[in-house]
Amino acid sequence: MNGKKITYLIGFCVLVLMLLSQFAFSSPVPSNILDDEDKGCTTIICGKDATIDGSLITSHTNDCGRCDPRIAYVPAADHKPGDMRSVYAFSLPYPRLCCYDRGPTYFPKAGEEVVEPIGYIPQVEHTYAYFDGVYGIMNEHQLNIGECSCGARTSAKPLPEGQALFDIAELSRVALERCTTAREAIQLMGDLGVEYGYYSGGETLTIIDTEEAWVFDMVASPDGKSAVWVAQRVPDDEVAVMANQFTIREIDLDNPDYFMASDNIYDIAEAEGWWKPEDGQLDFNRVYGRAYDPVRLYSLRRKWRAFDLLAPSKGFTPWVNDTFTKEYPFSVKPDKKVSVQDVMRITRDYYQGTEFDLSKGLAAGPFGTPNRYRSGGAEKLIEDGNWERAIAMFRADYVQISQTRGWLPDSIGSVMWYTPDIALTSCYMPIYAGSTRLPESFTTGNRYEYDESSAWWVFNFVSNWADLKFNYMIEDIKLKQQEIEGKEFAYLPAIDAAALVLHEEDPELARAYLTDYSVNNANAVVQEWRELGKFLVAKYIDGYVNKPTVGEGVGYPLWWLKEVGFGPLPTEKP
Repeated sequence: MNGKKITYLIGFCVLVLMLLSQFAFSSPVPSNILDDEDKGCTTIICGKDATIDGSLITSHTNDCGRCDPRIAYVPAADHKPGDMRSVYAFSLPYPRLCCYDRGPTYFPKAGEEVVEPIGYIPQVEHTYAYFDGVYGIMNEHQLNIGECSCGARTSAKPLPEGQALFDIAELSRVALERCTTAREAIQLMGDLGVEYGYYSGGETLTIIDTEEAWVFDMVASPDGKSAVWVAQRVPDDEVAVMANQFTIREIDLDNPDYFMASDNIYDIAEAEGWWKPEDGQLDFNRVYGRAYDPVRLYSLRRKWRAFDLLAPSKGFTPWVNDTFTKEYPFSVKPDKKVSVQDVMRITRDYYQGTEFDLSKGLAAGPFGTPNRYRSGGAEKLIEDGNWERAIAMFRADYVQISQTRGWLPDSIGSVMWYTPDIALTSCYMPIYAGSTRLPESFTTGNRYEYDESSAWWVFNFVSNWADLKFNYMIEDIKLKQQEIEGKEFAYLPAIDAAALVLHEEDPELARAYLTDYSVNNANAVVQEWRELGKFLVAKYIDGYVNKPTVGEGVGYPLWWLKEVGFGPLPTEKP
């Protein structure tokens, strides 16, 4: 490991220790999503009767900014009686994990050291294959998970400093290893968090199987030794959206078809003075979430935008005056049935065509970039200064849209539509649940060193280059997205049909076929994006538009020239 990496890691560790030293177990400690840009994801989840084909959908924009951008395939495994399952500490930067028990992607590379587990739990006889990222994503049995972090009243320390073993990422992985249904996953993760302790801040997971869609919320117990959790089912004909704020409100445990929760959810709330029975039904967000004003804009504006795109007839307002507003329901019935392509469009949204359109105004520059970069020092000098937060976020490590189709065998029925980097300037690629490997470009690369063999860097380059002349380059990018994704969706029924024929003959033949298709298609798309990057460099270098005519100047828009004071040069000293 070179000196720059060592310095970075040492600095990161010192920062983590400084932050953790502020946490205590004796009283609730707020968890602030806005102080840490690692926690800024958006997730959408659709019931089966809300979609055009009866599939279930969930998604996750992993908007981190410093996370390990790789995804991994973790193979299925058999285990001996008495084996223990390692539990590793939560880590964001590359490498998030170095070990020999999670598949080749996590094998230590040159200069990397194996990470020691912080604890163990009893292993089961067999664990399922799954795809892993910063959080678990999809397993071989059509169980899929999305994630977003939320503000909470409480937090806790992990072992050995504290008394909690699990974070939400490890819980999601255990669920994918051991479960085939959303309800099983919820119960398992909840039980493990309660028994072994949970140390993440507030967290939401969206979980789908072939029949049901669920939202799962978890917080640390005030003593730092356990967890409190709740889950609510999304009605089959509705869609729910989470944007860094809990969305489960009043819970009704007398309705087990739609609610699940930890046994301690009422006792802890009452003991802490946050709720009492005479208050009526417990409002999970109000009782266990954190109230702070910026959520109205940072989180709720995104929820409004997604709801307004899905159900414009409802007339939701973007202007709310209360963090705990009831303006936006837990879920909404869309005006029309939703497709995977619809969810893709939402993940690419920056408030286009609204009063919050980030491609408009002086801050967008002359060429309309919607990106507003991370705050440094000057922003803090302006009281309450903030940019609008869109769903499409430049600092995304990857975006996934997972789909389950229960009428097909598991290996064929579940598809993860995956793109590295921000979806706005990238291209989705389908990975079938039956695949047994990933393209090498998906499993390599880090944020410290430019590496054109890494898919993340290929897509990230296009995104960054497009910022120079966004309103021009985005049109080239959209054409390429439409071309590639259009082909992928057109081919999908034929891929499904061929895989089904092979599955009936031998399921392993189908898995091999789906693996080859997923990997070969992704490799081809990554190469096309490399070529797109080169095309954009040549077309727009030096501020020109070089195609179809080399050296064609396009200048600046008139409104911008006026704003910056463009005019005659001074002829005298002021």
